[in-house]
Amino acid sequence: MDTRRTPLLLSMNGGYVDTAGFLSLHGLFTTHVTGNFVTFGASLAHGASGAVAKLLALPVFCVVVVLTQLLAGALDRRALPAFRLLLAAKAVLLAVAAALAIHFGPFPDGDAMPALVTGMVLVSAMAMQNATHRLHLASAPPTTVMTMTTTQIMLDVAVLLQRAPVAAEAKARIGRMVPSVVAFALGCLGAAGLFIGVGMWAFLVPPLLAIVAVAWADTRG
Repeated sequence: MDTRRTPLLLSMNGGYVDTAGFLSLHGLFTTHVTGNFVTFGASLAHGASGAVAKLLALPVFCVVVVLTQLLAGALDRRALPAFRLLLAAKAVLLAVAAALAIHFGPFPDGDAMPALVTGMVLVSAMAMQNATHRLHLASAPPTTVMTMTTTQIMLDVAVLLQRAPVAAEAKARIGRMVPSVVAFALGCLGAAGLFIGVGMWAFLVPPLLAIVAVAWADTRG
């Protein structure tokens, strides 16, 4: 499988989907669920909409991760290209989310059914990306959460400054991790710019990026 270009593309898509979802779905984080605990509390405190979606995001995320593992195992047992097929399934989910967002958006009420369904489809897609990454690209940096990656980069920078014996290892790790953070940031910027410019039509980009990832994936899965 492609362990260089594909993770970067997934990171870019992760940043893009997270930003687009946050902007259009009343502060819903779609690629990582921990932030939704904070925004759930904020929604309750301010009386804003979107609290239900933030509450549902964690169980939906967990269920989809379990289902992805089960599906991956079934595909492997049948000698099918699990990696590529899982990426294709994620692309389908992103396409469905784009269709929902364009048709029903913008969403004045984050707790209304159209917004809830759109948000949970996006959460499902990103849960599948997270699970697929852990199953097939475990050696690559995370593609949806940059906190630990950034922390490791700064720790390695400190190692370089100290000229420690493991400096070469730290330098190599920085070289692997920095592109992932940059790709994620570019995805965030792209989503923000396109959302300002074209609104819900910005959701067309994630399925297109996902299709490219499928094309890049090695058929060996």
